[in-house]
Amino acid sequence: MKANRARPPRVLVVDDSPEMARMLCDALAQRYQAVLATSGREALDLVARESFDAVVTDLRMPDADGLQVLAASRRAAPDRPVIVMTAFSAIDSAVESIRQGAYHYLTKPFKVDELVIFLGRAIEEVRLRREARALRNAMRKDLSPAGLLGRSKAMQAVLHVVERVADSPVPVLITGETGTGKGLLARAIHAEGRRNGPFVTVNCAALPEQLLESELFGHVRGAFTGATSSRPGLFMEASGGTLFLDEVGEMALPLQAKLLHALDASAVRPVGAEKEQPVDARIVAASNRDLREAVRSGAFREDLLYRLDVVTLEVPPLRHRRDDVLELAEHFLNEARSRHATSPVTHLSTEAAEKLSSYSWPGNVRELQHVMERAVVLGRDAEVKATDLPLNILEDAARAAELSFRGDVIPVRELQRRYAAWALDRLGGRRGETADRLGIDGKTLAKWLAEPEAPPQANPTKP
Repeated sequence: MKANRARPPRVLVVDDSPEMARMLCDALAQRYQAVLATSGREALDLVARESFDAVVTDLRMPDADGLQVLAASRRAAPDRPVIVMTAFSAIDSAVESIRQGAYHYLTKPFKVDELVIFLGRAIEEVRLRREARALRNAMRKDLSPAGLLGRSKAMQAVLHVVERVADSPVPVLITGETGTGKGLLARAIHAEGRRNGPFVTVNCAALPEQLLESELFGHVRGAFTGATSSRPGLFMEASGGTLFLDEVGEMALPLQAKLLHALDASAVRPVGAEKEQPVDARIVAASNRDLREAVRSGAFREDLLYRLDVVTLEVPPLRHRRDDVLELAEHFLNEARSRHATSPVTHLSTEAAEKLSSYSWPGNVRELQHVMERAVVLGRDAEVKATDLPLNILEDAARAAELSFRGDVIPVRELQRRYAAWALDRLGGRRGETADRLGIDGKTLAKWLAEPEAPPQANPTKP
């Protein structure tokens, strides 16, 4: 039985001279599957509906020239190489073809071996680029789980910092609104690092103080009622790996002091134990609270904040990364389809995509995930229509609400605040760029965005 051999690369040869086209196809036949087109119009149709590894086209043709064929090929397959053939008298047009994306041009007459060499190079370069892209995607698979996907500047800036800090043992503090993917980012930091230990997570808001202390530091047998055996604790479990302290801002003050000591000493004392035990866990903490404000209010220790806040990553809310909404939506739709195989849903309609893109997403990525799951579960057709989306998305006025007056007369100061907030949202939360576009400095922008102070109450005791 013969082994399967890879198919030869498929090359479209375009020339309005049938003799020239057939000669080139015959010359390429030993290495390539050559397909002949004897007019530009025929070539436009072929590149739009068929698959080719490369295109070789004459430049000057009466019905559609080589530049049109080049443009059509790049629309259909942007990385497909196009080699242009031209007479010496049309050299300026050939140079223009390079500017428009052609891989190379050959002036007639040329040797067929020369064309073969350039074709081979072009196809090999495309193959290598595709392999490199696939390898990068595979290497970044753990770094881009659901919720961290996206090509927006805001998300790429976050991922760039992740790459730089992943191998460092320093603590990382992740901030951001609920549902933005702080836990996913913590996992990405762990996955990108070189530590071989496990990723261990604890939600500091989900456990009462005494239980959380035992969970973190462990306990010895008999330390408290119900402690029938010793337990090492999560610090010890995360040895050699990462301990993720989710919602660290909700931790009680006495426990914060013990956490600070553990970080400073790289050691923990289990509840009821007399001696400390050394630990080696990289700390990543997260909070949706403003910890600096919590320090000012006395709810969070300032020294612990300094200890955790060596590197801070702020995960942008979804409304500040609108370019990522549809990519995430398609990802979540495909995930939901895999869980609900009987659903007919396959894609979003244009109108539904527009609604998703313009919605403000107060629940961030988590809300988007739930919306796409709902669409797949309830959908009756292949296409998700706008009417299939939740009512709050259809009625959302957030894309213009900050400038909507609803017939009320408002103070100029409030109008200024709404306009600044709208501009900041449109520019992805980038304060520096927003200030520049508004023609003001950063301090003025902060002043504009601040809620106006309530007017002083009249003193009823005074006449």
